[in-house]
Amino acid sequence: MTSYALHIQHTDGAARAGILHTAHGQIPTPIFMPVGTVGSVKAVAPDDLTAMGAPIILGNTYHLYLRPGHKLVERHGGLHGFASWPGAILTDSGGFQIFSLNSLRKLREEGAEFRSHLDGSRHLFTPENVVDIQRSLNSDIMMVLDECVPHGADYAYTDKSTALTTRWALRARAHYPAGTAHNLLFAITQGGFFKDLRRRSIEELCAHDFDGFAIGGLSVGEPKAVMYDFLYDIAPQLPAEKPRYLMGVGTPLDIVNGIAAGVDMFDCVLPTRNARNGTLYTSQGKINIKRREFADDDGPLDPQCSCYTCRTFSRAYLRHLYVSKELLAFRLNSLHNLTYFLDLVRGARQAILEDRYTDFLARITALYPDEAALAAAGSGL
Repeated sequence: MTSYALHIQHTDGAARAGILHTAHGQIPTPIFMPVGTVGSVKAVAPDDLTAMGAPIILGNTYHLYLRPGHKLVERHGGLHGFASWPGAILTDSGGFQIFSLNSLRKLREEGAEFRSHLDGSRHLFTPENVVDIQRSLNSDIMMVLDECVPHGADYAYTDKSTALTTRWALRARAHYPAGTAHNLLFAITQGGFFKDLRRRSIEELCAHDFDGFAIGGLSVGEPKAVMYDFLYDIAPQLPAEKPRYLMGVGTPLDIVNGIAAGVDMFDCVLPTRNARNGTLYTSQGKINIKRREFADDDGPLDPQCSCYTCRTFSRAYLRHLYVSKELLAFRLNSLHNLTYFLDLVRGARQAILEDRYTDFLARITALYPDEAALAAAGSGL
């Protein structure tokens, strides 16, 4: 058994507050992980991430394997040394990226064969070499190779795909036995939008000693109400003593509902992508900074936020930067949105510790009425 584990400190309903122990520090949960696909969180530097209190970021195995190459990264001290990041790193296996290639990939028992989106060259990811690549990157948390099934896939295809993902996960675990080193290995539960397949995936994978378990294959085009229905059904089935990770999700409302369902870890490109599009998250809800109403607004972006952007600049200046297409807009907007998401999970954690998570969930839900209406439609929430 590995010495690195999740220690649950307190629960409030299904919501959990804990500490995840990794080789590069302790991570308070629930946690949002900024996405640094190619070893860089877009528009921000490591010292920015440290200043906002991010204990862990993401990298992507597929992209780093293709460029600059995992062996080069390994020679430069792994991804921590190469990117000068002192905190923890989780790397996705690249399964979702391969899934998104569609015509450029072919799945078989051995693994996933794909053509590079960069130059068309052929490559093969297997459960074993994906672990080896992540070992070269020295990821604190490694994800197994899986297939992400699209919404709308029929039962027969989803059944076959889920069984393949399970076999791949067990090969990865056999290739890298529990307790081998400090790199944690998480399995990814799949099953598409069939609850019996979801249950089977969980039962078969959770019978083995993975260091954590992820929920894959949500937020892939399904209606919001369907996603929440499956989220609230799946999360409680995962082992209570292991970290639970909801992959690629999502909005602030998704995150607080995921926490309510019992999830510990989240990631999404949304805060930085929306920052580059001028959509900013505040304690009063979302705003679009390009709107004319902010042209002469000398107030801070969010008076309740203590990030560098909100402490230093007016809404008028942020709008000016954005409409002038100044690169600084990307950085300042990204600093704020990432801080908002990190403050969101910090607030959730404190609410759990103080047994007031139901009130916290209601307060955040009220900030996003349109999205909440979609989530509640037909779901019983």
